[in-house]
Amino acid sequence: MAPGRGHASAVWPLHDHRLYERHAHRAARGYRSGGQASFRDTGDSCKPSLEFMQTSSREGGFRLLFVCTGNTCRSPMAAVIARREVVELALPGVEVRSAGVAASEGDRASGGAVRAAARNGLDLSQHQATQLTPELAEWADLILVMSPAHLLRVVELGAGETAALITSFAEGREEDSGGSVPDPIGGPDEHYLETFEFLERLIARAFEHLEAVVEK
Repeated sequence: MAPGRGHASAVWPLHDHRLYERHAHRAARGYRSGGQASFRDTGDSCKPSLEFMQTSSREGGFRLLFVCTGNTCRSPMAAVIARREVVELALPGVEVRSAGVAASEGDRASGGAVRAAARNGLDLSQHQATQLTPELAEWADLILVMSPAHLLRVVELGAGETAALITSFAEGREEDSGGSVPDPIGGPDEHYLETFEFLERLIARAFEHLEAVVEK
């Protein structure tokens, strides 16, 4: 990705995740149907092809970024699952990070996320939230997001050509028409565990695609 791309400033209340989601979903719908160009029409494709990822990935490695809202639930769970996949598939060149479109820097992973990970032998106790920035978006070869609202923000940062809904990417869909990954924030532990297990299935499928472009 070329440096120096334009980007919009984040103006969302850092802790009001649901307000961000509601507003961004409405904005995404209006952006697609309100007489303006779609993501693809603007040249900001939201379906990174395997060929594109193969030619754009940096020599000696592949950079994977997961994005959610606050970077305390879904994206850190996705990242720790993906790191396990990297080890199990012997893909040492893959680097995995996570971020949030409305993160409060340094926040710990939610207790439910930590416990869901621990029940599956993974550790999120040292996680600290990271805000998605233009620089971090540019760092990634592939950005997998949890909802259309997050996809819209990535497109606003100029990184739409390397971004996709994780549900769409995992299922090999031609369009970003997959659903959102449920946000368990504020819910009981069983909701976190359900989301964790859903992410496990999605990430296993995603790596079936990624193995074709990542060198062992």
